[in-house]
Amino acid sequence: MSKKALITGGCGFIGHHVVEHILRKTDWEVSVLDKLNYASMGLDRLRSFGALSNERVSVYTTDISYKLSEGIARELGDVNIVIHMAAESHVDNSISRPREFFQNNINGTVEMLEYARGLNNLENFFYFSTDEVYGGAPDGTAYGEWDRHKPTNPYSASKSAAEQICVAYENTYKMPIMSINVMNAFGERQHVEKFIPMTIKNIVHDREVLIHSYPGKKRAGSRFYIHARNIAHAILFLIEKGVIGEKYNVVGEKEVDNLEMAEFIAQEIGKPLKYKMVDFHSKRPGHDLRYALSGEKMDNLGWKLPVNFEDALRQTIQWTIQHSEWLESC
Repeated sequence: MSKKALITGGCGFIGHHVVEHILRKTDWEVSVLDKLNYASMGLDRLRSFGALSNERVSVYTTDISYKLSEGIARELGDVNIVIHMAAESHVDNSISRPREFFQNNINGTVEMLEYARGLNNLENFFYFSTDEVYGGAPDGTAYGEWDRHKPTNPYSASKSAAEQICVAYENTYKMPIMSINVMNAFGERQHVEKFIPMTIKNIVHDREVLIHSYPGKKRAGSRFYIHARNIAHAILFLIEKGVIGEKYNVVGEKEVDNLEMAEFIAQEIGKPLKYKMVDFHSKRPGHDLRYALSGEKMDNLGWKLPVNFEDALRQTIQWTIQHSEWLESC
């Protein structure tokens, strides 16, 4: 029997990849809740792969930081799986507008939990979190799922708070809740405010790329990058094989510093890299130069990255060059 999945933030960057993956790999009906802010880029992402004309897909525009209307709840019907991805996620914006992030990310999670608590056939409430809840990771450190949180900005604090609320609901109300913490995502149709599409755009237009560095400007900050399709694959994998009440880290294949990333992109495009090392971290509290998570638990479950890092990055660069309207429309 087909399942009904509800995806909050399904018009967003990672969210639309999850919608696409579910449509390709299952026979589920998919409902999307999204308030269509600037990061959602309207319905363009869903439109780009035909989701809006797919009879299995329904899209509702709403602000989930308020109680879901009776009308939308009625239209959603008997939902089996909730994948809660909707969130404000830009660190700079969280520093300038913290109240907005707490309203959306914390209240939104509570409202979705309350909605899900009233469902008759809920099988899984899947909470989508971030590596940033643990704070910056010193060299050689990789945080485990239940390590202590140490958020360093309003965005990561809001995600940490929402994550703890999910733990409380699972314990108190015995809801079938599972959480993942993911690392830096990239892929097709990403907003140009993010490092990889911004770097592609700057190199194409012969502009300087700013590389966030450690004090002294000799070492670039680093990330474990992972393609959004790999994240989507991990979500379905965990819905099938994960344990209710557990958290799982979904990590990138390898650590790459931002200068290495920019050099790779420039080489793929075939243009010289113009760059400047910037000690951004010292002047802007709340920005961490390194995050790292342990993927041991996922490894033990048998999960493998479907697409390796370099192939995924190469495909993303080529696709973005061929669809440059995604760089210019943001």
